[in-house]
Amino acid sequence: MLFKDLMHRLLYQGYEHLLTNEIEEGLIPAHIAVIMDGNRRFAEKLGLDKTLGHCHGADICENVIDWCWEIGVKQLTLYAFSTENFKRSEPERKSIFNLIASKLDEICADERTHERRMAVHAIGDIGSLPLSLQDAIARAEEATRGYDGMHLNIALAYGGRRELVDVARLMAEKVRMGTLSPDDVDEEVIAHHLYTRDAITSDVDLIIRTGGDMRVSNFLLWQSCGNESAAYFCAPYWPEFRRIDLLRAIRTYQMRESDRKRKTVLRVVNLLAACGHVEAIEVIRLSRKILEIPKEEIKGILMEISRHNRSMSEMIKW
Repeated sequence: MLFKDLMHRLLYQGYEHLLTNEIEEGLIPAHIAVIMDGNRRFAEKLGLDKTLGHCHGADICENVIDWCWEIGVKQLTLYAFSTENFKRSEPERKSIFNLIASKLDEICADERTHERRMAVHAIGDIGSLPLSLQDAIARAEEATRGYDGMHLNIALAYGGRRELVDVARLMAEKVRMGTLSPDDVDEEVIAHHLYTRDAITSDVDLIIRTGGDMRVSNFLLWQSCGNESAAYFCAPYWPEFRRIDLLRAIRTYQMRESDRKRKTVLRVVNLLAACGHVEAIEVIRLSRKILEIPKEEIKGILMEISRHNRSMSEMIKW
């Protein structure tokens, strides 16, 4: 059994090293959002109290923050408590709120927070939370104010629909007061009124959901849909989430981005071919208008297309 365990650890470490090397060669998502599902089911599976499931989940949050920092993710949003979670029993809500407040204070006291210059933000209907938790949020935000090395967003009392309703109400009130003109309302103005307005960026590149369910649960609707973010669903409950699960999610994002770039270049080639003239320089110019793709990367895609498609190869003029 000891030999089997040793081999399993060695294989795991080798696979993790391989995945790390793979993703370091690609585009790292700037903003990852996580739906941390499965704390209660994890506890039930092990015959533990629900509270312990949430405690184990909170420990994983610390690991994920470390992993994201090491990988180079600039912004991490954790879905800690939804508006629907208010339907849970009062004892469970109280234990969750106390746990979150305690973890926020730990983050403030942790040297890594200040060494990394990690700013902490709470997003959601914060006024509906207990005063003790609101105080912990205020302490965390004040202690990390002005930091720009990494941004950690904690979604509390959050619902995507509720966020959009609050945005509409806030803008309607500004219109009524005469401080905002209806003609000035555009995507940028709406983004400025979202819960994430104080974050480094509101766009989400990758959503991860644990626990096996394949849905995004009313989470960051504007921020994810507008950016066509990638989604990664995995089976492990949140307390079982490992570094390789995060790496796999990022690899999925990178494969999607790579495919998106290739299809963009191919569409431009086909468009120019329909006009009867395919100059590589024009492919590069038009492709970069559609997506921010480096010139050398477009050249690489063109060369790859040429190698595998003879007719395309003969068509492209370098």
